[in-house]
Amino acid sequence: MENLQQLSAGGAECQDGHRWVMHLDMDAFFAAVEQRDNPAYRGRPVVVGARPGTRGVVATCSYEARAYGVRSAMPISEAYRRCPQARFVQPDAAKYSEASAKVFAALREISPVVEPVSIDEAYVDISGLGRLFGDVRRIGAMTREKIGARVGLGCSVGIGPNRLIAKLASDWRKPNGLVIVAHESVQAFLDPMPVSALRGVGRRSLDVMQRLGIRRVAELRDYSLDQLHAFFGEAGGDHLYRQARGIASDRVGLERVRKSISRETTFAADVQDRRQLRNALRRLASELGERVRREGLRGRSVTLKIRFSGFETHTRRCRVPSPLDADIEIFRHAWTLYEQGGYTGRAVRLLGVGLSDWSADEPTGDLFGDDPTRRRQQRLYRTLDQVKARFGKRIITLGLERE
Repeated sequence: MENLQQLSAGGAECQDGHRWVMHLDMDAFFAAVEQRDNPAYRGRPVVVGARPGTRGVVATCSYEARAYGVRSAMPISEAYRRCPQARFVQPDAAKYSEASAKVFAALREISPVVEPVSIDEAYVDISGLGRLFGDVRRIGAMTREKIGARVGLGCSVGIGPNRLIAKLASDWRKPNGLVIVAHESVQAFLDPMPVSALRGVGRRSLDVMQRLGIRRVAELRDYSLDQLHAFFGEAGGDHLYRQARGIASDRVGLERVRKSISRETTFAADVQDRRQLRNALRRLASELGERVRREGLRGRSVTLKIRFSGFETHTRRCRVPSPLDADIEIFRHAWTLYEQGGYTGRAVRLLGVGLSDWSADEPTGDLFGDDPTRRRQQRLYRTLDQVKARFGKRIITLGLERE
């Protein structure tokens, strides 16, 4: 594969008329920031997330910790069992946001078309930049150099003719990798890959592929579209057929609204007390309301997520008549779902609330129409959000009536 990577980079000029997409992924971002800021953490396993002895999970971990089998989203108890000598650090959102802002500012100095995917990941359209910066290998190297100098962190860069290839390329040689896949080398790049590397291939799909003897992308490509439809359904078959041939969108910077926004909490010990659960759900609804208002969204579907011991998990959803973003309304619908679900008296391990099904037909500038009560509510929440932003989220909250 090393020879292929060198070959695929040759002669890749930005002005050759082809589309070029760059995908940037910061390496072990949260853990790398902690190692940057604390010399005692450098070269040692670092786990960012919950503290050992609690029920939380790993947010991310350094590559030194990954050598012990620690992974993101792993229960913190399992991470500690695998690597007790790791430094366990609680997340510092403000510090990570500051570093992320510098990363994206550096990217926008290279191209005006930058599409953030998450706090540490982005697609960049670098088509037609050859006259400014040279070929795509130079642009990729310049990107890594600029971010290293500006933020003091490493990143992996993949460049290809579309989003899929750019993403796979950035994953291929992490950490601190740079892989360019030219248009004529796409199939040679894909064919040796394990099918697990493709986007959206989960455990169920892999089980089917194992039964069929499909291990590599080249073997997947031997199957016709009709065969893939039969095994994976129409949508799943289409998705796999296109990926196996390197067919994907080359558009960057499209407006993307997340499908849902949610907040959840895992309790240190199972909670059975009704009042304690009610207060926890009220706090989650308040955090959720503040977030969706900040993004100018209102949703018509409220979701309650609840998990009991043994990881038994239930989700219940209701659709509301009018789009909402108010803490109290979110809470009331979620609490109704709890009561109607017959969960009273059961010990709860995790509780969450979400909002989705965004309204596109009523502009946020006239949120409550001509209803004076709703206009007052709008002003109230705007004031609450401003106070929280200045003094902290727990300084004030909106009360609810007693049960």
